[in-house]
Amino acid sequence: MTALACLCTCPDAAVAARIAEALVDERLAACVNVLPAVGSVYRWDGRVERAEEVLLVIKTVRARLEALTTRVLELHPYELPEVIAVDIAGGLPAYLAWIADATRPGADA
Repeated sequence: MTALACLCTCPDAAVAARIAEALVDERLAACVNVLPAVGSVYRWDGRVERAEEVLLVIKTVRARLEALTTRVLELHPYELPEVIAVDIAGGLPAYLAWIADATRPGADA
C-alpha cells in the first residue's frame, strides 16, 4: 500500500485542529502534524496575496486519498483549499506499516 504525505494550509489554528482531529478520528489519516506560522505568498483573483497560515502534514495511504480530499473540502473554509499528495518513496518500514494499519477502516491501531 502506497503511503502519502499530504499538505494542506489552513487560515488558523482552530480550523487546522478541527480538520486534523477529524481526519485521524475518521481513519482518513494516521497522523497529522500541525505547523503554525507558515508565511504564504500566492496569486489569487489576479493579485499577489500574503497570509500567515497553519500547515497540515497529513500521513495517509493512496486508497484513502479520495475520501480524505472530500472530507477536507467539507471542513475547510477556503473556496479552494490546498490538498497536495506526495508519494512517500521510503521510510522506516514499521512506520509505513503503521500508516497503513491506522488508516484501515475498523482497525484497532
